[in-house]
Amino acid sequence: MKIIDKLKAPNRKLKIGVRIIWGLLFLLLIALPLYIYTVSIDLGGLYGGMPSLKSLENPENDLSSELISSDNVSLGRYYRFNRSQASYDDLSPQLVNTLLSSEDHRFYEHSGIDLTGLLRAVTGVITFQYAGGGSTITMQLAENLFKTLSENEGYLYRVPGLNQVIIKTKEWIIAAQLEKNFTKKEILAMYLNTVSFGSNAYGIKTAAETFFAKSTDSLNYQESAVLIGLLQGTTAFSPIYNYDRSIKKRNQVLGKIYRHGYITKDVLDSLRKTPIDISMYDVANHNTGLATYFRAMIKYELTLWANSHGYDLYEDGLKIYTTIDSRMQRYAEEAMKEHMTELQKVFNEHWKGQNPWRDLEGKEIPNFLVNRFQRTPHYRQLVKKYGKDSDSLKIIMNKPKPMTVFSWAGEIDTTLSPLDSINYYKHFLQSGMMSMDPHTGHIKAWVGGINHKYFKYDHVRQGKRQPGSTFKPFVYGAAIENGYPPCYEVPDAMVTFQVVGDPPTWSPSNFDGTYGDGKKMTIRQGMARSVNTVTAYLMQVIHPENVVDFAHRVGIESKLDAVPSLCLGVSDVSVFEMVGAYSTFANMGISTKPYYITRIEDKNGNVIENFVPKTKQAISPQTAYKMLYMLRGGVEEKGGTSQGLSLELKIDNEIGGKTGTTNNASDGWYMGVTKDLVTGIWVGGDERSIHFRNWALGQGSKTARPIWDKYMRDIYNDPSLGYTKGKFQQPPGGIDVSLDCSKYASDTTYVEEEPWDPNNIQ
Repeated sequence: MKIIDKLKAPNRKLKIGVRIIWGLLFLLLIALPLYIYTVSIDLGGLYGGMPSLKSLENPENDLSSELISSDNVSLGRYYRFNRSQASYDDLSPQLVNTLLSSEDHRFYEHSGIDLTGLLRAVTGVITFQYAGGGSTITMQLAENLFKTLSENEGYLYRVPGLNQVIIKTKEWIIAAQLEKNFTKKEILAMYLNTVSFGSNAYGIKTAAETFFAKSTDSLNYQESAVLIGLLQGTTAFSPIYNYDRSIKKRNQVLGKIYRHGYITKDVLDSLRKTPIDISMYDVANHNTGLATYFRAMIKYELTLWANSHGYDLYEDGLKIYTTIDSRMQRYAEEAMKEHMTELQKVFNEHWKGQNPWRDLEGKEIPNFLVNRFQRTPHYRQLVKKYGKDSDSLKIIMNKPKPMTVFSWAGEIDTTLSPLDSINYYKHFLQSGMMSMDPHTGHIKAWVGGINHKYFKYDHVRQGKRQPGSTFKPFVYGAAIENGYPPCYEVPDAMVTFQVVGDPPTWSPSNFDGTYGDGKKMTIRQGMARSVNTVTAYLMQVIHPENVVDFAHRVGIESKLDAVPSLCLGVSDVSVFEMVGAYSTFANMGISTKPYYITRIEDKNGNVIENFVPKTKQAISPQTAYKMLYMLRGGVEEKGGTSQGLSLELKIDNEIGGKTGTTNNASDGWYMGVTKDLVTGIWVGGDERSIHFRNWALGQGSKTARPIWDKYMRDIYNDPSLGYTKGKFQQPPGGIDVSLDCSKYASDTTYVEEEPWDPNNIQ
């Protein structure tokens, strides 16, 4: 009996073994495929939805829309996540080799699921000797694209442990489908486009720009190892926040590159000794880079356009091609910075120990800072929290706290109260500048202020101020259109207007407070020297209504009051309008509304819309050319307000220029016109009450003209831009009147103006 039992025992074990084998075969051949199938169709809502085949063929990814200059330089992006696409051809071979060595060296051998790596991962978990995950690049891409770890609502996800199995299953399924629909090269590029590298950089293209100021096709092994190392921890291995750990991680990645035969031992040893150069590190944001004010100003317009055309500006990867030239933009920003830095020193010294906010009588405005603080969102929040008359509010207003403030020497970490902060910033002079090609309407440079991070207000289009004497050309233009030639003589004498009010008359004086000596001068000389009495004479004979009509026709859009004082520029206008209006003179009388977008493409490069400028014949070519001759008077006539321009600009070059200054020197302007470029500049305080105490220091020839001078010298010194000196184009058929006013030259003695010198302020 015992012998029989002993014989039956092996048979029993054999049967159990056979059953186990059949069970495993069942699981492998039937149950596992069935399970995978039920996951793929989300049977009964147990597992959560899967992406459709259509979405796999066209995976969606949040893409930033990019603003591109006319010379094909990125000006900035609009994004929720700062991401832009790079194709496989945009990736350097070193970057590709680094990625494969570190993340998936059998990438070209598997079809989305690496069984060898998966087995190693499972064995590591069982033996507690975990040596890496089994996720392939394709599986990681599946997670990045379809968020299998974060967007699942199946019932079985509530079961601890089981949800991880389902997640991996989904990644396998999606990975297999990705491998079926895309080439290996496409998958590599898609993966690098979907990962975060920290520092607000999503995707390899943005990461290369952020950390190394490079394009992806120029990344070397050392740089690639740093970036690929960041995939294991964007903060833990950041060269910015954890430099030593970043070095260690980079060297580990370099070791993998060596082990897979991409570099030699000597190269490895050399690269491991190389420090990580973070000098070019720059986190992209809307306050840095070129044309920050321009980017901010057109964002609202672009958002409306995108919404009306079914696009999302922040996610759809639009390419917006602009008229801005990155080189000219840089020259404009540099010219403004250079001059405003020096002018601010003069302003600070001028008001040393005193506050610059003054009323019309020159007295300091009482409670100025408190009133300005009460206009801020911060104050409204405090009132809502504590009450308008609470002691807590008053304490907070005067309580110092750490903050970083702007200065022309760089940001300063300091401690200021809210009132101290307002006091600090109200002492800064502001500026706005726009440069435009008058023939095409293309805006080439736009500088809306001195620093977008700390001063958001745009002084090109958003801000409007009195133009002072820069408005006078519209008075003279209306006169010329009504038959008064540039050589027409007018006495420099008092002109009196009948007005409503007390007193019932108004007689504008010249800038020095006098009413002239009665001697005659041509209207060209009058405009060149910015003589108020001559301008007033013309306003009286042609009437304010005609001046308003002329100004509106050539490009001014703001409301203009048809009153006698309009001849001195009392109605507020923007730099944007002034540049557009002056451009009409340089464009044969054709008014071209300034424009800044040429076309918009979708993420695939398809043109969605082309834009063309709006033009109209506003004045005759004859009138336009005569106005150019009038504007040239500022440079060519004795006593002209543009006499102080650099000699190198005036040689072999026709220049039209007009300064402008309001009575209390709140606003300084300069409008510069050459044959191919019209540029307008405004300089003044944040508010009209903030200005120099005297007209001499605050005049446009001191505050604004030097910026134009520096900018144009840089433009002419850069042959790649194609701007050359020369003469203005005459209208077809020639000029119908004589433009030789030399025989009418005044015998009045004028002192030639010297160029502005911040070290020799009178």
